[in-house]
Amino acid sequence: MRSRPMLWVTTALLALVSATACGATANKSGDANDDSGKPATGLRLMVPNTAGGGYDTTARTAAKVMEDAKIATGTQVFNLPGAGGTVGLQRIVNEKGNGKLAMQMGLGVVGATYTSKSKATLTQTTPIAKMIEEAGAIVVPKNSPYKTIQDLVTAWKANPKGLAVGGGSSPGGPDHLLPMQLAQAVGINPKDVNFVSYDGGGELLPALLGSKIAFGASGFGEFLDQVESGQVRVLAVTSEKPIDALKDVPTLKDSGIDLVFTNWRGIVAPPEISDTDKNVWIDALTKMHDSAEWKAELTKHGWTDAFVTGDAFGKFLTDQDKAVADILTKLGLAA
Repeated sequence: MRSRPMLWVTTALLALVSATACGATANKSGDANDDSGKPATGLRLMVPNTAGGGYDTTARTAAKVMEDAKIATGTQVFNLPGAGGTVGLQRIVNEKGNGKLAMQMGLGVVGATYTSKSKATLTQTTPIAKMIEEAGAIVVPKNSPYKTIQDLVTAWKANPKGLAVGGGSSPGGPDHLLPMQLAQAVGINPKDVNFVSYDGGGELLPALLGSKIAFGASGFGEFLDQVESGQVRVLAVTSEKPIDALKDVPTLKDSGIDLVFTNWRGIVAPPEISDTDKNVWIDALTKMHDSAEWKAELTKHGWTDAFVTGDAFGKFLTDQDKAVADILTKLGLAA
């Protein structure tokens, strides 16, 4: 790790249900969608946590853009939550050769493979594409007594076990790694942090609004609607520079806290899919990435374009796996 407590997840540093149950059918023929001039059909994109979170939003946005731009038609997005995303990961690994199925994932699934002691690993999957990066945010409900990040940190340092922080990922995921890194940055022992895990932003938000936690740590894009409606306040974002979508919110660095944190999301497919099926996914996502519709969605959600495909994404996954394993080992969460 670098000398400052910084998790920059775009570099090497830093996160069983059967097929019949969800109606998936394997396509091992390798001849699906051979005509690249026609829209891809029959694609299914699994979200490995609950509706309303970052993975869910990214997957459904991608599917809509592909539909609107006539890149792919009838793409089905479905949720298979559990164990920080590793239930979905196990399903993907079990679907060997099914070129019609892929999974939305990110840093959270990387960490969960260690903390959940998953038998399925990301190294068993077929890397398709890294899509976006997103800064984290420290968020409080509108009635919180903490008006600034300094107010929160002062209270947190005085009673680290008494102030619960919630995140929409399991231990090892981005919403867990962020408050742990923040604790280190402000002089709190991460082992004293009272972290409450929720399965995605869809579960985290009600807990925050209901004041079941003192503050939340998650991707800022998951709270934009609630920020606009005045239900929550963002005390700080974790990016290097201020976020256009939250112009009046300071970064942690601008607030005197030496920490930068960036999450990411991508897509993987089952093992041993055909080159033809792999190229269908990569081609469709590349066309989506190049579309005006996707560029508009990046701006709308405040996402940073981080598009890479195939082997380049595979190398990134390998680097992330090692970095997250190192961090979790230091926290005592991985062997």
